Amino acid sequence: MNTDLDDQFIKVFNEISNMKQSLAPDVMLKLYAFYKQAVSGDIYSYNGEVDVRNGFKFNAWTQLKGMSEKEAKEQYIKLAENTLIVNQEL
Repeated sequence: MNTDLDDQFIKVFNEISNMKQSLAPDVMLKLYAFYKQAVSGDIYSYNGEVDVRNGFKFNAWTQLKGMSEKEAKEQYIKLAENTLIVNQEL
């Protein structure tokens, strides 16, 4: 059963995913890390590809170690909503 937080998380995830504008790399990295922490927690997976991009993504996620699913969702929603507002103003 989805909570209001889950519903809001899914809604804003879909809005960000369907954006036409490109996001700044630091914002994309933060959104990625919050998303992974929200859906996977501290159970890290790494696809084994050794490249800088995947290294940055993995590092950003592991820096959130110990953050609860709830807090990660709340932080994702906050950042995503601010990003959507800024991009609408452009």
